[in-house]
Amino acid sequence: MKVIICGAGQVGWQIARHLSGENNDVTVVDSNPDLVRRATDTLDVQGIAGFASYPDILEQAGARDADMIIAATFSDEVNMVTCQVAHSVFSVPRKIARLRARSYLDAIYSDLYRRDHMPIDVVISPELEVAEAALQRLSAPAAFDVEQFLGGRAQLLGIQIDPDCPVVNTPLRQLTDLFSTLRAVVVGIRREGRLFAPEPGDQIFPEDECYICVHAEDVSRCLEVFGKSNKQQDRVVIVGGGNVGLTVAKRLETSGRRIRAKVVEKNRKIAEKAADALERTIVLNGDGLDSALLAEAGISRADAVLCVTDDDKTNMLTAVRAKNLGCPMAIALINDPTLTPLMGPLGIDAYINPRATTVSSILRHIRHGRVRGVYSIGDAEAEVIEADVLSTSPMSGRPIREIAFPEGVLVGAVMRAEKVMRPNADLVIEEGDTIVIFALTADVPEVERLLQVSIDYF
Repeated sequence: MKVIICGAGQVGWQIARHLSGENNDVTVVDSNPDLVRRATDTLDVQGIAGFASYPDILEQAGARDADMIIAATFSDEVNMVTCQVAHSVFSVPRKIARLRARSYLDAIYSDLYRRDHMPIDVVISPELEVAEAALQRLSAPAAFDVEQFLGGRAQLLGIQIDPDCPVVNTPLRQLTDLFSTLRAVVVGIRREGRLFAPEPGDQIFPEDECYICVHAEDVSRCLEVFGKSNKQQDRVVIVGGGNVGLTVAKRLETSGRRIRAKVVEKNRKIAEKAADALERTIVLNGDGLDSALLAEAGISRADAVLCVTDDDKTNMLTAVRAKNLGCPMAIALINDPTLTPLMGPLGIDAYINPRATTVSSILRHIRHGRVRGVYSIGDAEAEVIEADVLSTSPMSGRPIREIAFPEGVLVGAVMRAEKVMRPNADLVIEEGDTIVIFALTADVPEVERLLQVSIDYF
């Protein structure tokens, strides 16, 4: 597949890394020559320095025979015009644009993106994706990572293993025997910085980070088995009243649960805008690093603090201060991936990586065909893929033990006729099943081959 990626920032670079690693023909376009050079020096991609919305630049990038264009520059307008030029001048079949401004995302204006208006096939909103990720973190506070699959019927939980965890040093095959009715599978373990797909004889050790695919109804029990509590969040303090914070606060207001939220915003105009948009949420104007203001927000009585300003260091320091003032749960928005190793030592319980959420969202549409969802784990170390099983798939009609999965691949869940099942070696995968698969990045192409996605890419 020939893909043009416009924008060589963190998101563009990560998508280029994914696609070039799978032997796609990738060209990166950016107005910053240094970013283009970084991409061409570190990845197997071609690079063009110039403005992505210019027809001559897209021509140089090979738009005339491109299969897809991904517009992920920092400007919404450039991304929109790039898709328009790609459609009108070069007839590129599939166009994906990253848009940030809320006005462009309002449902009442969705007609704007029809092919005879502004021909964008897929609109990705980082702020909405991050807000959704924040809400999922709040829904399972004991987990450092959460994602939903199978229409919410299954979840992927990332759990840090504590020394007093009841199942420490227990082989995974024994977990299946001990908790035979628990619909959960450990699909990935990160140990000493290395992520791998475990075998049945592998044990769980303290400090491991386990990724578990679990039936939504069994989440609470699964957390108990792994020594975690799942206390509901009734009081939440949100530091940052911009697009992300405002979206989270609105969703909490309409969630149906009586969650008491307060928003702290430093910028007076943004705080006033948030106060006007919210009905029951109290908005405080001031610095989230101010201990007195956090005390006024009731941080010591809060169940969680969500730090989502546009500054990583502010988010980290605010999270640490909130913990010191008695808040049991701190979640921070972190854009710079080099800061994430500091989360543990600083005592920050969970973090949200906007780049990872946006990359996952884009991958969901790149891996088209029968792929329903994709979630990128860590620094593009692995993917969890949800896909329908086609009649042409090599896995259709065969038990899992006979399917030639690579070593870095595990099946986390199977849904048949709306019923979610825990997979075992003897379970026969049938045409029409929906399957959730954990795959290390190097094994993703083989998983796509087994799913036969390529036959109906477009």
